[in-house]
Amino acid sequence: KKPVSFMMTEDHSYKDANDDILETAQKGGAVADEHLFKLLKEERKKVAHKLSLPPFVIFQDPSLEDMSLKYPSSLEELANVHGVGEGKAKKYGKSFIALINRYVEENDIERPDDLVVKTTGSNSALKLYIIQNVDRKLPLDDIASAKGLSMDEFIKEMEAIVFSGTKLNIDYWLDEILDEDQQEEIYDYFLEAQTDKIEKAMDDFDGDYEEEELRLFRIKFISEVGN
Repeated sequence: KKPVSFMMTEDHSYKDANDDILETAQKGGAVADEHLFKLLKEERKKVAHKLSLPPFVIFQDPSLEDMSLKYPSSLEELANVHGVGEGKAKKYGKSFIALINRYVEENDIERPDDLVVKTTGSNSALKLYIIQNVDRKLPLDDIASAKGLSMDEFIKEMEAIVFSGTKLNIDYWLDEILDEDQQEEIYDYFLEAQTDKIEKAMDDFDGDYEEEELRLFRIKFISEVGN
């Protein structure tokens, strides 16, 4: 597909936005900007509509919250936002950076540069280990146990990898636990969903699938559709 560019709309009202500060999104004493968060959600909705994708595939809510806390001004800084990564920053980030930079300028906001944190080496090593062994199609429970992780902890690590824009192909594992019709049903569900929250999916499927099955398929879905 050819890259798609998005123009900034002119109808946002940025004035007095500093009055809208959320203390509920505290991180180490810092607070997220509620008004910016709302604007970022609007931008995500527009981008998702243009690409015919569910909004959560673009950026998840925790990523938008982190953007409204850190005010990233470049794709490089955006890549360090929670749950983004270099891949998603390059693929979806340009219009979000344009919005944030304009918002910061019009509201004379001082950006908290010290809040942009680089990925640690240990996390990078674990990420690489998981990617390499999934590529080798090793059983997921074996990969997890080799690192002393529970299956829940291991799925969280895979989610972090995929949510930040890196592909993981776990079809070989899903084919063992879900038949073709089940996979098609879950795929269609996430394609039409406005949220990727597993609790809602479990309610909507009325117990037809286990939480682990839905979380694993969500990894496949976001990897294929969003990354």
